Order: sequence, then C-alpha cells, then structure tokens
Amino acid sequence: MVSRMRIAATVLVLTLMATLPAFAAPKVVGVGAIGMTVADMERSVAFYTEVLGFRTLSDAEFHDPRFDRLTGVFGARVRVVRLALGKEEVELTEYLTPSCRPVPPDSRSNDGWFQHIAIVVRDMDAAWERLRKHRVKPISVAPQRIPDWNRAAAGIRAFYFRDPDGHPLELIWFPAGKGDPRWQEKTEGLFLGIDHTAIAVGDTEQSLAFYRDTLGLAVAGESLNHGIEQEYLNHVFGSRVRITGLKAPAGPGIEFLEYVVPRDGRPYPDDARPCDLFHWQVTLRVEEAEGFRGRLAERRTRFVSPEVVDVTNLGLEGAKALMVRDPDRHALRLVEQ
Repeated sequence: MVSRMRIAATVLVLTLMATLPAFAAPKVVGVGAIGMTVADMERSVAFYTEVLGFRTLSDAEFHDPRFDRLTGVFGARVRVVRLALGKEEVELTEYLTPSCRPVPPDSRSNDGWFQHIAIVVRDMDAAWERLRKHRVKPISVAPQRIPDWNRAAAGIRAFYFRDPDGHPLELIWFPAGKGDPRWQEKTEGLFLGIDHTAIAVGDTEQSLAFYRDTLGLAVAGESLNHGIEQEYLNHVFGSRVRITGLKAPAGPGIEFLEYVVPRDGRPYPDDARPCDLFHWQVTLRVEEAEGFRGRLAERRTRFVSPEVVDVTNLGLEGAKALMVRDPDRHALRLVEQ
C-alpha cells in the first residue's frame, strides 16, 4: 500500500511539473546602436552627416563613475553622439581623457579587430562617386558585384572604405529579391540605413555557440565567398570567407566573417580597452540584464563591466547596461530599457 501511495504521489508531482511553464531564458529583443570610438568628434560627425547622410539624435559630454564601471576605463571623460540613418543608429564616443591607441595603420579585413557597418544605398554608382568627390579612403579597388554562381548573394554590389579614423565601412546595394524588402522601397535618399554589422571571427561554430545558443539570435543565411570579386572587395589576396548572418527580432543583423583562407589574420589584442580607436560595440536590447549576467557567467563569458550598471541620464541607450566580450573579444553592450 505504501509503495502504491509513493508511486501515485510521484506521478502526481511529475504531472504537475509537466503543466508548469518552463523556465524562460532571458531574451535579446533587438539590436540597437552600433558604437565606435573616435578621435575627433567634430570631424567624425561632419563625415557621417555630410558625406553619408546620417542625422544627429543626441550629443552629451560627461564624466561619471558609472561609465567608468561600465567600460572599465578609469577617469573617463567622454563625448557621446548618437546618429541615425533610416531606422538604425550609430553611437560615436570620443574619450577626452584618457587617450588610447589608434587603429593600426596596416589593418586588414581578416584581422581579429575587423568590424564594419554595411550602409545600404539606393544607387551604388552615385554613392561611390560621392565618396570619390569627398576623397574618402577606399579599401576595395571599386564596387564589386557578387557573381551569379553565389546563389545566396548573387547580384549584390558592395564597396569597402574607411572613415577619418580608419574604421572600415561598407556600401551595399541589393537587387530585387535580396535583402530586407524595405531596401526596395521608392525613395529619393541615396543612403538608406544599416543592414548589418560584420565582425571577423576565428571559428564560426564557436561564435554560433555564443550568439545563437547563449544569446538566442537566429541564423538568417550562410555563404562561402571567394574569387577575384571577393579579393578586390576586401583587399585580401586569395581570400575564401565563410559568411554567416544572424538576426534578432528587431534591428540590423550581425554577420560573421571567418577567413578560411588566409589564416594569417592577427588576433584582437587581449589588452584592448573601449578607449582604443579600433573599439566597436554592438548594443543588444534585452528583457532583463541581471538574468543575462547570470546566464553569461555560467558560460564563462569575459566581462568588461563588474556588474549591471545604472546608466540613467548618461546619454546612452537604456536604463541598465552591461558590457561583455564575445569569444573573439568583440564588445557587446547589453541594455535593459
């Protein structure tokens, strides 16, 4: 009788457990502003607004110990300007103190610190001519068309160049049937918005374990790009690039660039700081920052911030924030509204 009662009780407990809602992992609800560190804010704002058509959203200068804890940079006094192009945003940060390292002048597209934003254009030839008129420094020899054999990206045209600090940027044009349908909408604007930010990764599977399995982003597409068009685009001889695109429920995509060949890209410096001019960060909007902190700690994520930081009234996105690094040391700022 006793054993029957125990069995019945066990069945009841298991039944009740099956009807309870499963524990919900913290979620990324969108990709926010893509940030970069600049040396001269006036110069950078002029470049992004006058050459590329961005508009200014906010402009703040401050010193606050909370920002020091967020970024791990002691005694920082910064100016932060947020810009928008279409629905997407970038965040420029100038460290008035301290000053740190510049973008290495010999940076290549397969170096570990490589990151860019892909700016969608209505007319590639007109956009390229505009860059040439403003004497913008190119990376690509000219706009390149992805060949038809590459079914995932066939017909897309792209061009790499640099901003005044040496940050790599991309112009991208989508033919009908490729990319977000809104890039095909009729408009008079030449520069339309930001399709994605691309980062160099050393191991796609390792990066997927972090961005897909831990953060919850979804894979949106994959391709293997090679050939003379790819080499002229990224200016890396003999390159074969495994490209994996990921999406959150909202905002621009995040794209992995794994150089299968050549494998001589230099790693992201282990001692890098957000005040270095090669620093970028991707803002991820999350439902609950503390929950993500615990989830990331379980997976031995590299933390920049020692805890979730209150960033209210700092001129940054969100009310709470946490900065971490991905497996290749690219920076992510998780923000809770």
